[in-house]
Amino acid sequence: MALSRNIRIMISSRCDDPLSLDGKKGGPTFSDIRKELKQEIEAQQLFGAPAFEVWINEEAPPQGGTWDSWDTCLNAVKDCDILIALYNGNAGWASEAGDIGICHDELSTAYSTTPDKVRLVALPEIAVDNSAAGKRNQRFQEYVKTQTRFRGGTVKTVDDLKQRVREALREAVVRLAQGGVLEGSRGQYSIGQALDWNRMNFVERQAAMIAVLRDALAQRTGIVLRKPDGQPAAVVDPTTRLFLKLASHEVLFVPDAVPAAMSVAAAREMVGQPFLKDHNYSTAFTNKRGGPVHLIGCHKSITEAQAMKLLGFPDATVVSTPFGVYVADNVQKIQLVLIANCRDEANTRHGVQRFFEWLRQTGEGTLLAQRAAARARIVNSIAKESS
Repeated sequence: MALSRNIRIMISSRCDDPLSLDGKKGGPTFSDIRKELKQEIEAQQLFGAPAFEVWINEEAPPQGGTWDSWDTCLNAVKDCDILIALYNGNAGWASEAGDIGICHDELSTAYSTTPDKVRLVALPEIAVDNSAAGKRNQRFQEYVKTQTRFRGGTVKTVDDLKQRVREALREAVVRLAQGGVLEGSRGQYSIGQALDWNRMNFVERQAAMIAVLRDALAQRTGIVLRKPDGQPAAVVDPTTRLFLKLASHEVLFVPDAVPAAMSVAAAREMVGQPFLKDHNYSTAFTNKRGGPVHLIGCHKSITEAQAMKLLGFPDATVVSTPFGVYVADNVQKIQLVLIANCRDEANTRHGVQRFFEWLRQTGEGTLLAQRAAARARIVNSIAKESS
């Protein structure tokens, strides 16, 4: 996006939730308040000229056919100079039970890229329950608690809310004018759970990453839990096989994690070449079950060259994607899904989420399931010869 002459502000919040303030229920919605704030803020002038432009999704222009609403919102997060989050503990919509909500992702993306531009205005939190949405909201509320940033007291009236936004905006303009937005970006991954994960040793961090990957998979629609012998399992434990229904097949996903940069040999060797042990899963492959597909969380970035080195040879399908890198060997039918920047739970879950969105958007899910079925036949043959 071209540089704007005005300061770009994004107001992030739920849309249709009513504001339950002043001790009353059924007040104006967040959308109503955002539209009022946009009108007020854009009316402000600096030396006789407009100084601000406000982005709210209700009035965002349509994008091309390759964009979805999630991409549009995250692009606005990255492009804005100031992000004002009206927080009530509702994570927002998501496609799957184990995913993070759009509000959670917007805030996490902003904190991970340029945390100094974020201003959070706290409203009373909604209650959580044991539903999928309730668990998603609980993850969001726990995430916000880890961001130990001053945000003032909880607002109690609509007038309080608007005044708090004005104060946050003034303070943000002064702060960013003094320090610059680029200087603010130096704080990424240095607070909250990302910092907690950085404090861990390799073994602890790998275990934390794998636990999140397993949980994100276990909560997806179409998941089938099985014991090592292929029989149904009632609970998820370290031995549970995680099969996901894709294109009329059950595909086994095996989570693993590289707990540091791929350039660090000690971290990379903790994963090695996991497909060399695929025959150990042969007892679970009967009927229309296929796999395994190796879902590997990478603590930092991942390149195509690093992915090919992990596979061991270059003649394969290697694709850089929004979530990281996807590798498919069309001869041995090995498949690796490398999720980049698994710095904390939110980023890890979002990476898994983006992988399955990519499968849906590209139609690759059908090909993945076909390769997995072929890989299972190869694995069963190897297991028979090894016995």
